[in-house]
Amino acid sequence: MNPVSRDGRRGGLFGATLAFPASLVVLLIIMVPILQLFRYSFNHFDPVEMMQTGLSLENYVRFLSDPYYRDVLFTTLWVAGLCTLLALVLGFPVAYFLAKTQSRYKSLFIILLVFPLMVGNVVRAAGWMVALGNAGVVNAVLVGLGWVDQPVQLMYTPTAVVIGMTAVVMPYMILTLQSVLEGMDFSVEEAAQNLGADFLTTFRRIVLPIAAPGVAAGTLLVFILCMNAYATPVLLGGTGLTMMAPALYDQIARASNWPFGAALALVLVCVTLIMALLSNWMIHRRYVKTMGA
Repeated sequence: MNPVSRDGRRGGLFGATLAFPASLVVLLIIMVPILQLFRYSFNHFDPVEMMQTGLSLENYVRFLSDPYYRDVLFTTLWVAGLCTLLALVLGFPVAYFLAKTQSRYKSLFIILLVFPLMVGNVVRAAGWMVALGNAGVVNAVLVGLGWVDQPVQLMYTPTAVVIGMTAVVMPYMILTLQSVLEGMDFSVEEAAQNLGADFLTTFRRIVLPIAAPGVAAGTLLVFILCMNAYATPVLLGGTGLTMMAPALYDQIARASNWPFGAALALVLVCVTLIMALLSNWMIHRRYVKTMGA
């Protein structure tokens, strides 16, 4: 056997051995609560004892038969999908600029991008509450420009939730895309333009296929964050919009209905996983098809 190959396999085995304990701890931290919720979801809710051990599908039947919770799930999917799309459309140009720029202020730009991640979601949502309120900056600008005669109701609407959540997740999308775009050979893009391709053709045929892994990773991360958002929908949406995370929190913390809350949590986890894997598969399929052509 080739000594180089033997050393490579030995190094890979050694690395896997070192990573195994940490991976096992992470797996236990993630799986134990999920398995516990899975078991709770088959129990029966009792107003006195809070929960009776059993093996019943009544909580899942209630979710599927109640139009309110079905609407909450569809609303969550719609808001998460829209916020993911907006983060991708608005964040891609920024990531492209950061990956391509040679400015000495590049580090400063990245610091400014990362800085909002150091602030909690509650604080950022509170800032949007001030900006989107009837006496906030947005309404002041709209009235000042004469576009509206009186303040527009922005708070406690789906629009406020979409704006707030998109602002929260956009740095994750930009950083993920930037890491992929920085590995791109921009001379390929210049060669395509020299051969007569316009900007849109170059972007569609060259840049976007190369960035597909970053798009898949960023979309996956942002979609999961949006599906499980709690603070932003509660503070900006109020009673005007209910998503799955606040709904299951109300069942567990307020109604003390742990079995039904556990069922809602399992539904949220499964739907998020299925949608994320489906979108990731579609992007990678498109990537393989484009690169193969």
